[in-house]
Amino acid sequence: MFTPDIYKNENKEETHTFLKENSFGILINQTEGKLCATHIPLELDTNNKGLSVLQGHISKENPQWKGFTDNDAVLAVFSGPHSYISSSWYDHENVPTWNYIAVHVYGKIKIVEGEAVIESLKKLVDKYEKNSENPIRVEDLSKKTMLQTRGIVGFEIEITEIQATKKMSQNRDDSNYNNIILELEKTNKKESIAVANEMKKCPR
Repeated sequence: MFTPDIYKNENKEETHTFLKENSFGILINQTEGKLCATHIPLELDTNNKGLSVLQGHISKENPQWKGFTDNDAVLAVFSGPHSYISSSWYDHENVPTWNYIAVHVYGKIKIVEGEAVIESLKKLVDKYEKNSENPIRVEDLSKKTMLQTRGIVGFEIEITEIQATKKMSQNRDDSNYNNIILELEKTNKKESIAVANEMKKCPR
C-alpha cells in the first residue's frame, strides 16, 4: 500500500487496537491463478510461539481456501472511518481529497483443524456476545448444532508485515485543520463525524 511518510502510522499498539476494533476485513489470495477475496472477521491474536496472527474461517463451499496450500501468501485489508474533504473548507485554493484509515496485513496462511478451530470460534463468539442480553456460548451449543463446524475451514495467518495509513489532514496548518473538523461535524454524517473525532485525537 503506497503511503506518503506523513500519513504512515508506525505506532504498533495503536494499529493492533485498530485491528481488534475493526476486525471485519477482506482476505485476499490467489487460487488457481485467480485473485479471490472474501469479507470475513479476522481476529488478531498471539499463537503458541508468541507471534502475532490473524485467526478466521470460511465456508468449505468457498473455493478460495483451496489455494491456501498452493500459495500461503495472503493479504488482509481493514478499513476505518473515511470522509470526503472539500477544498472549500480551506482558506486557500486547493483540490478536494479524502481522509481515511486503512491497514494492510501481509502474512502466511495455514489451515488449522480440530480443537484449534473450536477455540477460535469460542473467542470469536465470546467477543461479540459479551454485550448481548442473553449471550450465546459455543460450549452450550448442542452436538447437532456443532456439526455445522464440519462445513468450515479454519485458518491462522502468521503476520509478516503490517502497513498502516492514517490520512487525517496532517499536512494542513492549525487553522485549516480545525476548520475541517468543524465542517465534518456540520455534515451530520456518521462517517464524517467519526473522521472528525479521529482528527481531534491526532497529535499536532
